[in-house]
Order: sequence, then C-alpha cells, then structure tokens
Amino acid sequence: MKKTLSYFLYTMLIACIVCACSDGLTVNQVYTFDLLTMPVPKKIVENETVEIRCQLVQEGEYSEAQHLIRYFQSDGKGKLRLDNGTVLLPNDLYPLTKTIFRLYYTSLCTEQQTITVYIEDGFGQVVEKIFSFQNDK
Repeated sequence: MKKTLSYFLYTMLIACIVCACSDGLTVNQVYTFDLLTMPVPKKIVENETVEIRCQLVQEGEYSEAQHLIRYFQSDGKGKLRLDNGTVLLPNDLYPLTKTIFRLYYTSLCTEQQTITVYIEDGFGQVVEKIFSFQNDK
C-alpha cells in the first residue's frame, strides 16, 4: 500500500511539473526608453555652437531595436548636427546607430531659440526633449 501510494504521489508530482512548464518562449521587443542629457548652456551668441551630450537609456535590450531622431525648431534659427557630421533637417527622420552620442546646435540668429528633439523607436514610442537658448549679447 505504501509503495502504491508513493508511486501515485511521484506520478502526480511529475504531472504537475510537466503541466507547469510551457513550451512557448516569450520575447519582449518593446522596452520603454528615455533620453538623458548633460546640462546645456542657456545663453548663446550668433554663430556659436553648443554641444548636447546625450545617452539613450532603455529599460531592456532588444537586438533589433531601431531608434530614429528628428527635431523641430519653433523659435529662432539654427542648425543641428549629429556627432558624425550629419546635418539634420527639421522634421526629417535619421537613424541613431549609437546609444551615447552628441548633438551640436549652432545659432544662426540673435533671437531666442527653441528646439525640440524627438527620439522614436520602431514600435511607435516617442521621447521629446526641449532645449531653449537666449541670445547672449
């Protein structure tokens, strides 16, 4: 009787373990992210270039994750370029190939300037950062 009971318990234990296991593998592709930047000067003169140090921080890692950058200038006039020399045109998307990168903003006027930088991933998530510069006469 004891032997039969122990076989029954072992069989039930193995059945529970087998039923608890899943043959499906869950792969998470969408992770939240943020754009961290070092402090940026608030004042700028015409034709001066300001460096914006950026780091893309992700909640998790997905090898096929793709991030894109674009910007919009709502006040003033200037140009923004990536550290690889690519000059960004407003509202055009450009691929980001690194998680740590630098942006360079050059003032082209003597007025207040405001730019908004957008980082998008391939899953529709967007992070925006606003940078404002006052003219330093």
